[in-house]
Amino acid sequence: MNATTAPEVVTVGEAMAALRATGPIRLAPPMELSVAGAEANVAIGLARLGHRARWVGAVGDDSFGELVLRTLRAEQVDVTHARVDTDGRPTGLLVREDGLVDLARVGYYRTGSAGSAIAPEHVLPALEPGLRVLHLTGITPALGPAAARAVLAAAERARELGALVCLDVNYRSRLWDPDRARQALLPLARISDILVASADELHLVAEDPALPEPDAIAALLARGRREVVITRGGDGASATTAHETADAAARRVPVTDVIGAGDAFVAGYLSAVLDGLDLEARLRRAAATAAFAVATRGDWEGLPLRRDLALLDAPPGTTLR
Repeated sequence: MNATTAPEVVTVGEAMAALRATGPIRLAPPMELSVAGAEANVAIGLARLGHRARWVGAVGDDSFGELVLRTLRAEQVDVTHARVDTDGRPTGLLVREDGLVDLARVGYYRTGSAGSAIAPEHVLPALEPGLRVLHLTGITPALGPAAARAVLAAAERARELGALVCLDVNYRSRLWDPDRARQALLPLARISDILVASADELHLVAEDPALPEPDAIAALLARGRREVVITRGGDGASATTAHETADAAARRVPVTDVIGAGDAFVAGYLSAVLDGLDLEARLRRAAATAAFAVATRGDWEGLPLRRDLALLDAPPGTTLR
């Protein structure tokens, strides 16, 4: 792949097989099989919006790994540098169980997985001249020391290449505690250009975790971060640079499944960054892609194509003929 066809965006992380139970697992309900993983979701979202996206990670030499790679290829995501582990490590597995009303339980079976053993030497060759954005999350460094080294090395290389580094904090309490997360995420945050965090995650990447939100954001910008994006679920989101702050409300759609909404938001935001849109327009596109995600069952299945974005502005009940 030469510079003219190099990916615009590279995401690094673990993609897993996903089993979604249609009822309580103890009652042996039917289960749906798909693919999950925050970084893979973002790559799919960007590819559907017309960007050249590459996912870098590792899967096991098993049928679940074949499913992951086949799905990403079908979604036009470049998996040239994805690694198939031949040392017996399996593809990770996510199991989701829907409960009462909108409560969902998610369990992970990823200890010793292929994705947890990703290392710098597996990732760095995927970062080529012409890269514009490297997207990382706080999930990958939680998987183990090798994975933590890999994402930090990737961030450092991306900066050398002149690419933007985006870090979505994406804290998972089942993977690690806040103190361990903060120790690993602070070095990543310090070399990131775009920081994305929910309001209750910001302290994990703030130099002084005791600072209130406005002061924490100001301190991050003063230390060289280009943009700090705060997500607030159904209450919308805000983005702040050294020169301005913009806000966007969440788009109102029937909510079917909120899992994956944050990844959809990031895909929309980064798409708008790549398109050179202003801060307010970035948030609007991010809110739109998140709306598509929550209106559809599945982590990534409902993500929009570029031509779909205008559909949210159609009057209710519109039929396209």
